[in-house]
Amino acid sequence: MTESKAAQAEGAAKPRRRQARGERRVQQLLDAAASVFCQNGYAGASTNAIAREAGVSPGTLYQFFPNKEAIAVELGERLTHQMRQAHGLVFTVENAALPLGEMLDAVLDPMIEFNCANPAFLALINSTDTPGPVVEEHDALHLTLQSRVEELLGLRHPELPADRRTRTATMAFHLFKAGLDVILAHEGAEQRAYITETKDALYRYLAPIIGTEGSPVR
Repeated sequence: MTESKAAQAEGAAKPRRRQARGERRVQQLLDAAASVFCQNGYAGASTNAIAREAGVSPGTLYQFFPNKEAIAVELGERLTHQMRQAHGLVFTVENAALPLGEMLDAVLDPMIEFNCANPAFLALINSTDTPGPVVEEHDALHLTLQSRVEELLGLRHPELPADRRTRTATMAFHLFKAGLDVILAHEGAEQRAYITETKDALYRYLAPIIGTEGSPVR
């Protein structure tokens, strides 16, 4: 390789290394922001607190984000994207054909696990003064989730009238949301107990409507 080509290769490699380092720093700051938002809520958080949590100077933070709102928006977008990716793994024809208890396990467990692993997701939404784009993304995600629940019910019980299917999906989704708030407010054995209570409530609500036995989806 000639000297000029070697220099070109080195020059091309440096931006990639800088980009990789920059992405790691961004993720470090987002992880710190998630922790601060969980502890203090969005309104009580500050860029100085996020920088301290990340172990960097405020000046370093401002190299990547101009303000707290930009951090929250980026964090919200990434968490929403991750949740959307998980949709296809749970709202499937195969899960719709399972016995009701197993279907609830297959659908709810990954969603509960995601929210338990990412408490900042709800901490942002439940905070005052959360940036509009975060709320809009969250609301759009909920509409998508509710639509997927409705599709799952349609796969499992095609004879269910469309209006009843919509109401059932709406109620089931809001029952889950209410249960999730309680689940996230507890830890350990109490949290596991509330997971069971949430599934039991959904089972009792859905059983008379869509049945309890599994069958191949027609």
